Amino acid sequence: MDVSEPVSISQGIAQRYATAIIDLAKEGKGLKAVEGDVDALDAALTESSEFVDLINSPVLSREEQATAMAAIAKKMKLSPTMTNTLGLMAEKRRLFVLPQLTAALRAAIAEDKGEVTAEVTAAKAMTKAQQDKLAKALKATIGKDVKVNVAVDEALIGGLVVKVGSKMIDTSIASKLDALQNSMKEVG
Repeated sequence: MDVSEPVSISQGIAQRYATAIIDLAKEGKGLKAVEGDVDALDAALTESSEFVDLINSPVLSREEQATAMAAIAKKMKLSPTMTNTLGLMAEKRRLFVLPQLTAALRAAIAEDKGEVTAEVTAAKAMTKAQQDKLAKALKATIGKDVKVNVAVDEALIGGLVVKVGSKMIDTSIASKLDALQNSMKEVG
C-alpha cells in the first residue's frame, strides 16, 4: 500500500467536513467564530498530548469520545457549528482527521478573505517586524494579503524557504551548498 494513501484519505475526509462547516458558518454569519475555533483547536493539538491521545484513541468508545469532545468544546467555548461537527466526527470515528480539518478550515477562511498563506521555514525565529516585512514583500509579488506561518529549521544554516501554494522560493544557505556540491561533482 502507498504510504501517502492514508494521508490523502484523511485529507479527503477533513475537506468534506471543512466544506460543511464553512457552508453552515456562512449561512449563519459565523465565519469569525469558526476562525476562533480553529485557533483554539490548533492550540490544543499543539499543547495538549492528552487531547491528541483522545482524538487518536482506538480504545475509547464512540460515546466516550463524543462525551469527552462535548465537554472540551464547552470548556473551549467553541461555536455550536464546530461543537456539533466534532460530536458527529466522534460518532463516526473521524476525530483523527482533526489536524487536517483545522488546516482545511484555515485555507477556506483565508480564501474567503482573499488571503493566501505562506509557509516559511527559517534558520532561526523571525521577529514580528521581520514577518510583517516578508508579508508585505509577498503581497507586492502575489497581489493578495499574505498570512505568514513560520517554522524554524536550524539545518538551513541561514536564509529562508518560502512556500506559497505550489510555488517554492529557497534562499537557504543549505540549498546553495547542495547546489555548489552538485556542480563540483559534475566538474570532477
